[in-house]
Amino acid sequence: MARVAVVTGGTRGIGRAISVALKDAGYKVAATYAGNDEAAQRFKSETGIPVFKFDVADFNACAEGIKAIEAELGGPVEALVNNAGITRDATMHRMRTDQWNDVIRTNLDSCFNMSRAVIEGMRSRGFGRIVNVSSINGQAGQIGQTNYAAAKAGLIGFTKALAREYARKGVTVNAIAPGFVKTRMLEGVPEKALESVLAVTPMGRFAEPMEIGASVLYLASPAASFVTGHVLDVNGGMAM
Repeated sequence: MARVAVVTGGTRGIGRAISVALKDAGYKVAATYAGNDEAAQRFKSETGIPVFKFDVADFNACAEGIKAIEAELGGPVEALVNNAGITRDATMHRMRTDQWNDVIRTNLDSCFNMSRAVIEGMRSRGFGRIVNVSSINGQAGQIGQTNYAAAKAGLIGFTKALAREYARKGVTVNAIAPGFVKTRMLEGVPEKALESVLAVTPMGRFAEPMEIGASVLYLASPAASFVTGHVLDVNGGMAM
């Protein structure tokens, strides 16, 4: 029987690539999204992957969302990819409290909310895969992204701690830390900033979304059964 996988923020960009990679590998995938109904329905039509709309920053909404997913897909969630993320960039002296709070709630609190909703089931069944999508900016920092970098760094600490808690219960918890990826997020980055990133990237290019999807697929696969508490850098060789 196909395992059920959930990808938060799974209808666009990196999330879309992850959802498709998991489906192509035989998983029954559910993709969550926050607000863009048109994009979500287009994704559903193009991929055949069901979509579920709820706010991953809301603890109760996540609990209800997981119940709805399990009811529709006909089985327990056995793989969770915490990918949902937003940016609200500003340097510290200009950053508003709502910019800080929105990013922390969506990028970090959501990881707790979703993991809490599935961990008891994974623990009792003796199997589970949780993959958290961090970022190179959570490792190295980035100007104008104290909120984003803090949230993505927090995901790494969360990953390592949760991995220790459930390693003996058959649940692996890992993270990936992508470098810059060819998604719409790059559209808002100044050209000079992109050039400076490429200059320090040994491969001299940005990642394709499918390369991130393949990395997540590996960590969710049987091939990675003995890998837990690990952060997989997918950044073209950039030094940390």
